Formats: sequence, C-alpha cells, structure tokens
Amino acid sequence: RENSHGFVIVIVREFLFINNPRGIKDVIFGLLDNESASRGAGDITNLDCLQQEIADQAFSNAKDRKNLRGMAGALLFQALQRNVRSQGEFSARCNQRAVNAEIAALTRHQDASWRDAGALNKAIVLELARQLASIGADPELALLSGTFAASGVSTIQSLNNYCDNEDLSLGCIFSQNLLVLDASRNEIAIAVSEV
Repeated sequence: RENSHGFVIVIVREFLFINNPRGIKDVIFGLLDNESASRGAGDITNLDCLQQEIADQAFSNAKDRKNLRGMAGALLFQALQRNVRSQGEFSARCNQRAVNAEIAALTRHQDASWRDAGALNKAIVLELARQLASIGADPELALLSGTFAASGVSTIQSLNNYCDNEDLSLGCIFSQNLLVLDASRNEIAIAVSEV
C-alpha cells in the first residue's frame, strides 16, 4: 500500500534528494516493512525510524529553502501508515527524536484493523493539523494522511479496501475513493484554534 498517497511521495522525494546525506535510495522504502526497507535505507540501521529520517531530512531541506509545499509534504509523509507484515499488526514507533520539532510531534497512522486504531489515528490527524497550521499551511490537509478502512477476514474484502497502484499525480487512495477521514472539519478547526 506504499504507493497509495502518490502526491505526498512525489513531494518528499523531490525534497529529500536536494540533500540526502544518509544515502537513502528512495522515499518509498520508508513506507515498507523492515525487511523490505533494509534494501534502500542507506546507512540507517534503525529501520523503525526510516520513515521519520526521510520526513525530517525532507522537512529540513524544504525549510532551508522556505518552501511551504515541501514542509507540508514532509509532515504528511511522517503521518502516513507504514506497511506491516500482517493485517492488524501494530507498526512500531521510532524511538529516536527528530531534529525538527514539527516532525517530532508526529507519529504514523496504524492499520485500521488494529484494535485502538480509530482513536489513535484521529489524534494523529489532529496533531498533524496543528503542525500544518504552525508553519502556515492549510490544517485540513491533515485529513489527506488518513488510511484505508479496516479489512475483514475475507481476502476479497481486504483487497477491495485498499490499493497500491502507482498514481503519482494524486494517489490511488484518493482516485479510488478509499480514504477514511479520521476527523471532521469542525474537529480540525477546534484543534488548530489552540495554535
């Protein structure tokens, strides 16, 4: 499902490769499970933190250039769900602190089939909205970081709930109307009123 949010991948790829001191082969590796991610992680050995390392470096590169699009894209990337080996499995959090406080404030979405995913994913979206607002971006962009609906035990149902075809202009989760909105616009407005 790593290709689902195509436009985010495009933005972060652009800004990571401006300055990529860790030698990461591509941003897509940050959204893969550890075994697959190891093939493109550069000199990063803590693979639970690869997604954060990518988001943090892309954010720094965009910030150096005062590029709001790049910073917002990096924040969205940090909040995306990462692949896991089995349905409903919890994706381990990174145990290192990011350089940028805006990235450090965020963690990634969890598979909606995980038992506490609903509440956690909503909290992630609301915090992402605050961080987007703090840099001057539209806080409602946070809703675009959402994941797929929870999959049932049926293989057919699971396949119907997600996509992974490459659609870099937008992303198949959007073009196929598979995105689950974790919060309402009103909840976003209330969250950012504190910023």
